[in-house]
Amino acid sequence: MQATLMNQGVTLMLVGMGTVFVFLTLLVAMMSVMAQVVQRLTPAAEEGVSDEEVAAISAAITQHRNKQS
Repeated sequence: MQATLMNQGVTLMLVGMGTVFVFLTLLVAMMSVMAQVVQRLTPAAEEGVSDEEVAAISAAITQHRNKQS
């Protein structure tokens, strides 16, 4: 009876660990696929900062410094 109980325990452990391993493997695979899909669907970001953004940031910093003084 003891050997049967041990066999059942080992079988249950292997099935449980196998299920978790398969689930995590599928999760990683699906996340990789989703990352590729999102990367293809989103437009490429522009490199650098435009002149308008630099001007707006400079004006905000100047205004902030003038309020503190």
